Amino acid sequence: MDDRVHPEVRRTATEIDTMETRGAATIADSAARALRTQATESDAADAEAFRAELRAAARALYETRPTAVSLPNALRYVLRGMSSTTVEGLRQNVVESADEFCARLERAQADLGEVGANRLRDGDTIMTHCHSTDALACVEAAVEQGKHIEAVVKETRPRNQGHITARRLDELGVPVTLIVDSAARRYLNDVDHVLVGADAVAADGSVVNKIGTSGLAVNARDRGTPIMVAAQTLKLHPGTMTGHTVDIEMRDTAEVVDDETLAELGNPTVKNPAFDVTPPRYVDAIVTERGQFPPESIVILMRELFGEGTSEPWAEPEARAEP
Repeated sequence: MDDRVHPEVRRTATEIDTMETRGAATIADSAARALRTQATESDAADAEAFRAELRAAARALYETRPTAVSLPNALRYVLRGMSSTTVEGLRQNVVESADEFCARLERAQADLGEVGANRLRDGDTIMTHCHSTDALACVEAAVEQGKHIEAVVKETRPRNQGHITARRLDELGVPVTLIVDSAARRYLNDVDHVLVGADAVAADGSVVNKIGTSGLAVNARDRGTPIMVAAQTLKLHPGTMTGHTVDIEMRDTAEVVDDETLAELGNPTVKNPAFDVTPPRYVDAIVTERGQFPPESIVILMRELFGEGTSEPWAEPEARAEP
């Protein structure tokens, strides 16, 4: 890692890489705060050195999860605020942009929760997959409105993120039934909604989320159970408007099986994709802090927020992608 990168940025990058810090909103918040620290602690001699230092810090963060969407969206927001021509001015630019981003992020989840709660009725049972703070915000808002909500929670192998969801729902007073992933279809008739988050939403309304989401969505559609995706606008992938595809991260096979067991099995090839893509035809609504949208309409919101494309302000000037 670049020597100019502050230790706090290094720590944040490591925690994102190892999934100690997880969840798109949490990752984005951590990244913005890390850049803030880089700026406040910088001893750069001039404005160009400061800019280069911030780009290096942003690259260190970006490279931990190059397939994520909220992370680069957070980096873009903070770096694009650097308009001054002096070190102190640039430092203030970054601090203000990072603070504004984190404040908007905090409000966004609460606003999203209120929108999502309107789709949940008193007495509803939801089914969840993986762990999503956006999805939980919808449940929390519904509970605060006095609605009784119950949940069927998929454990979500191989890292069992469903256990985190189960604990959080229990804290909210929501009765939880924990099931193995392969039992989802059996219990879909017992639920009123499938409620999931998203790591990314493409311009055509496709949803990139934890592996297993697409299979759950297909089964839910077959059973007639509506599927709601809770996703802050920071999950929207502006690059998909200009033809970029969403890369699917492959995780370490050790998450699935250890070396000793692998050898006992005859050393088969192990695949551990982190995400899959759910086509928009299986999604009933995408809920954001800006309102709820049918998946085919999400591109309208995307154009409003990002224009027709995006860039990579963390890249060195000679290597930057065209907007």
